[in-house]
Amino acid sequence: MVPPENTYELASIMDNITTVMLPRQVDSETSASVEALIVADLRPGASVIVDGSEVTYMSAAGVRVFARALHRAEDIGARIAFCRFIGAAADCLLVSGFTQLFEVVDSVEEAAARLRLKPTGTVDERLHPNRGAG
Repeated sequence: MVPPENTYELASIMDNITTVMLPRQVDSETSASVEALIVADLRPGASVIVDGSEVTYMSAAGVRVFARALHRAEDIGARIAFCRFIGAAADCLLVSGFTQLFEVVDSVEEAAARLRLKPTGTVDERLHPNRGAG
């Protein structure tokens, strides 16, 4: 599968963190290749930053890609942080409620700092914080 145009990946050797740059559009046409790009860097103990600075349009299909990647990371003991989403893409993440699931920050440096911290709770605990409530 060929990655979408304007999609590329950078590796940060110093922190052992991989940064995945997203294309301008993350939608039903690009979602499979975007997911493949993110998942390719997931391995036990890995830290991956997903940089959304180029994203100008994101549909629900894009949000689903992120949710699947996040669950995959959780399953294998990897971590993902999302950063630099602005405009309509940031709105899509906010409206969907996924900003409660994802580490979404303003800069690559802040994403790297978050990945160095010990994680708090599982994806399911963040998605359903009141599950144990009666």
